[in-house]
Amino acid sequence: MSLPRRILYALLLVGFAVSVAAVLLARKEAPVPQLKERRGALAVGGEWLNTKQAVAGLQGKLRRNPDDYEARLQLAQAYVQESRVTGDHTYYDAAALKLVDEVLLKRPDDFEALCTKAVISLSQHHFGQGLMLAERAAELNPYNGFVQGLLCDAHVELGHYPQAIKAADRMNELRPDLRAYSRVSYLREIHGDVDGAKQAMDLAVRAGVAGLEQTEWCRVMLGRLYENSGDLARATDAYKQSLQVRPGYAYAQAGLARVAQAQGDYNTAIRLLKQARAQVRDFAFDDELTDLYRLNNQPTQANASAQKVIKQLQAHANTNDQEDGQGHYTDRELAYAYLKAGDLDQALQHAKTEYERRPANIDVCETMAWVHFKRGDYAEARKYLTQALRTHSRNPQLLYRAGCIALRNGEVAQGESWLRQAREQNPNFKPDPTDPAPAVLVARR
Repeated sequence: MSLPRRILYALLLVGFAVSVAAVLLARKEAPVPQLKERRGALAVGGEWLNTKQAVAGLQGKLRRNPDDYEARLQLAQAYVQESRVTGDHTYYDAAALKLVDEVLLKRPDDFEALCTKAVISLSQHHFGQGLMLAERAAELNPYNGFVQGLLCDAHVELGHYPQAIKAADRMNELRPDLRAYSRVSYLREIHGDVDGAKQAMDLAVRAGVAGLEQTEWCRVMLGRLYENSGDLARATDAYKQSLQVRPGYAYAQAGLARVAQAQGDYNTAIRLLKQARAQVRDFAFDDELTDLYRLNNQPTQANASAQKVIKQLQAHANTNDQEDGQGHYTDRELAYAYLKAGDLDQALQHAKTEYERRPANIDVCETMAWVHFKRGDYAEARKYLTQALRTHSRNPQLLYRAGCIALRNGEVAQGESWLRQAREQNPNFKPDPTDPAPAVLVARR
């Protein structure tokens, strides 16, 4: 659920200090990169003006006193927020990391600096480092709800689900708010409680301020839950309401594009996704466009879009395998991108790399299972599928893939059961158009 869905859930934890953007900070020894101009609807309205004004205040403080570490940290947090709003993670995450490291160099036990660096690490998929930083921060302040959210996110991404639940429960005890409810929603969703997930996400929306990016992200996630349950009417209402209070919001536009796709209106879906892509830099929009072009019988555009996704992910990828290296780990996303481009060897290589980092995560196990399925290694696919299903998720795509893998392994009754459950969960679900298995699904309807 875009940067991939998990990256975007992890980023819901941003906002505990300031919601401003970053600007040039003139320090003789280490100038800070300038704030980039926003594009399109992002540059319209009071939010952008307030952002620039707030950052100007931080800039003034640092010019008067370069050792104002609170202002330096707030500027780092501003970069993180701007990264989230614009999707320009490569530029702003690197700038934020530089600023927060300068604070930690002088104040290694600064609680907020540790939390901020943990946010950046989680955004970049450095989940092991994110957990380490969150644990250090929790030792300093075990009664802070925000740091419990960081622990929850890190444990989720590493596949430590009991620990994630414990952290989410603690977060809700300390400070029930938008960020706490949204984490409960996701944990309920992956454990098969879809109705409970909707209820928690609705609470998250109600706890937020309409129009703020964090609130509208939660509203879009609520719409996605309805969408994955086959309730396109409520999903559409959520996306349209988000666009009313935050005009041009890219993720709401992408939601309406998925609704149009489910209804077979591929031209409208393509148009909406292009609009979303023009607002925010997110490889997921091009990834979804790849599928839409294939569904719309535009193979040339589909192949070009698939290659564009690979180039985007490679450009954002970490240049080394050290936890403290800059850049994102994008191997799981690259595995799927290479599948769509037809390069099964590269898909397997990147899936294995991600699996080595976090073998307990159910999404990573699903990736390994699907890559092996596409390669015809059905027994291997079944092995990883068992791990992917262990939380009893009702995600229709996972259930569909489980059915396809089971059928290829001769488990006819089980395979048909999972395919039936996928249809019941979301009658509008459409598999990857490059997948050879839809014929199997259609034949058993």
